[in-house]
Amino acid sequence: MSYRSVNPATGEVLRTFTEHTDEQMWDAVTTADRAFRPWAACPFSERSKIIGRSAQLLLEKKEDLARLATLEMGKRIAESRGEVELSASIMGYFADNAEFLLAPKKIDSATGDARLEYSPLGVLLSIQPWNHPYYQLARFVGPHLMSGNVVLLKHAPGVPQCALAFERVLREAGVPKGVYTNMFLNNNQSGSLIDDPRVKGVALTGSERAGEALASRAGSNLKKSTMELGGSDAFIVLDDADLDHTVAMAVLGRFGNSGQTCIASKRFIVVESMLDRFLPRFIAATEQLKLGNPLDESVTLGPLASDAALQLILRQIQEATSNGAQIVLGGRRAGEVGAFLKPTILTNITRDNPAYRQEFFGPVAMVFPAKGEEEAIAIANDSPFGLGGSVYTSDIERGKRVASRVESGMVFINCPYISAPELPFGGIKRSGYGKELSSLGIEEFVNRKLIVVPNFPA
Repeated sequence: MSYRSVNPATGEVLRTFTEHTDEQMWDAVTTADRAFRPWAACPFSERSKIIGRSAQLLLEKKEDLARLATLEMGKRIAESRGEVELSASIMGYFADNAEFLLAPKKIDSATGDARLEYSPLGVLLSIQPWNHPYYQLARFVGPHLMSGNVVLLKHAPGVPQCALAFERVLREAGVPKGVYTNMFLNNNQSGSLIDDPRVKGVALTGSERAGEALASRAGSNLKKSTMELGGSDAFIVLDDADLDHTVAMAVLGRFGNSGQTCIASKRFIVVESMLDRFLPRFIAATEQLKLGNPLDESVTLGPLASDAALQLILRQIQEATSNGAQIVLGGRRAGEVGAFLKPTILTNITRDNPAYRQEFFGPVAMVFPAKGEEEAIAIANDSPFGLGGSVYTSDIERGKRVASRVESGMVFINCPYISAPELPFGGIKRSGYGKELSSLGIEEFVNRKLIVVPNFPA
């Protein structure tokens, strides 16, 4: 596995990195294991100072960190700044709230004095993707370092400079050696780490294929794991939706981060009475996107993160059209240099088309007609994925009723998605299991220990 920084807008190789050897990897595990108990023994107030300082440093270094993410994976510079700000807010939130979230909780029981206490598990292995190179780290690291765990991090091979930059921020904030360690590893090495008894839990954000392999490996070792995998989120347009707002949200939900977001809107399910008005406006709004260098502040759509990602999505488009899908916009590479794809909209995707059940991880929207609300819900749920989704309507109560029937971990009304430290993030079905962020996320890798003083003689 090659760890290389490649600017996807130009194809220029920026830097290359050597993988850690097995000896270096095992030394890191030993160091992390030794660091665990002193870190877990630190009062929340001490951990809070360090993690809170990391939030401040992220903001202080925002411009440099944002530029690095844009150069390394092609995110528009404004989006990169926003990602750094969100990452800082997550680190700060858990620095401020972890002690409250993990405070012992009394249980009302007739058996006597009963309560839950929370204690960290130990060394955690976190495997993260390239599409949000800081946010993905913050939403795991913030809660789980504050809970007293220590983290071994394997980031994606395409964003090694971002991985090192995040580690430097934590070091500068005062995180002790071994409490957080970035490693450049291959897949075989990651599997060996899961087998090591010193590693107590595994978290992956990535593909279904990786999720199957790592969940199986963790399960065979009887270790706790969380999996945040793919998504093909439904964007349901009901007959009373505000079209101006809905079209704006459709463009944002599908083409933000060049469409490379697990919780992005991907399947646009539009009731037939709205389709003839929605689709032309969606096409027209998408045509206004300005494709180009993501460092240019005026650009509104950047490249995909790599040429490999571009080639994959071009193959998906070809397979979809070979099985009857119609391209109403885009569908081809843009230019000769860089991993640019023209923003694409597909229609006429039948249930027997492979695209019907695929995730398009890039600027490709699929549009499906629905006879009415009931069929829209049925189409939304006819997917192997269940990460997020959204509903567009002028009747908020109606939106809530529809949202309750959508089979996914998250549903948003009149916006494509929201991420905030206090909101749980996670899906169902082949989108994975477990939660990140919020009180639910911080409890994923702690021992919820029951302590009972019975009110009768034992």
